[in-house]
Amino acid sequence: MPVVPGTVRADLHCHTHHSHDGIMRPPDIIAACQKARINCLAVTDHNSIAGAIEVAREAPFPVIVGEEIKTSEGEIIGLFLEEAIPKGLSPEETVKRIRSQGGLVLVPHPFDHLRRSTIRREALERVAQLVDIIEVFNARIMFPRHVAQARAFALRHNLRSSAGSDAHTRSEIGHAYVEMAGFRDRDEFLKNLAQGTVRGRFTSPLVHAQTTWNRWKKKRARGRIPGA
Repeated sequence: MPVVPGTVRADLHCHTHHSHDGIMRPPDIIAACQKARINCLAVTDHNSIAGAIEVAREAPFPVIVGEEIKTSEGEIIGLFLEEAIPKGLSPEETVKRIRSQGGLVLVPHPFDHLRRSTIRREALERVAQLVDIIEVFNARIMFPRHVAQARAFALRHNLRSSAGSDAHTRSEIGHAYVEMAGFRDRDEFLKNLAQGTVRGRFTSPLVHAQTTWNRWKKKRARGRIPGA
């Protein structure tokens, strides 16, 4: 993973075509990052690290291999992964498997309960002591109070704060990021993240319609929609 000296602008939540609702391929993502002046990216596809590996192979900037894992009680992200973690496990088992390979545990959009994928509050409380990072700003969140709740939770539990665009399309990349010092490895990333500055703006709610359309097209292409 190439290292950028000085300051990096790290978008820590992004999806490729390997997600069931994503369409972006590595060249699209790299070009969009360069246009948005994002020089560090965490690729966090749903239940897959294949897209992250592809982008990391081609990008001229640091790419963190991640996965947004669907647990039995909502989503958890693993960063700095070497192997994919299967979906459907308990939050506790998912966290255990992330940590067993030296990864970091990040909880995305923890209070955005407009999404069915958000981790259940009781599950979040159970694993809070094993979490490394809380996503305090997700550009796809619709209500600012959810950002305030995430910030308060991170502060209360003394956790690192992150931000990500949650991009599924090129125009979203860079809508949220952390401005932080460059890093050489997982440990230095976590250390420098603590001193980083969260920056971002909300994406138009219309992007959710695009995501729904992407998901429908993919299901249709796989023949999972009757009559398609």
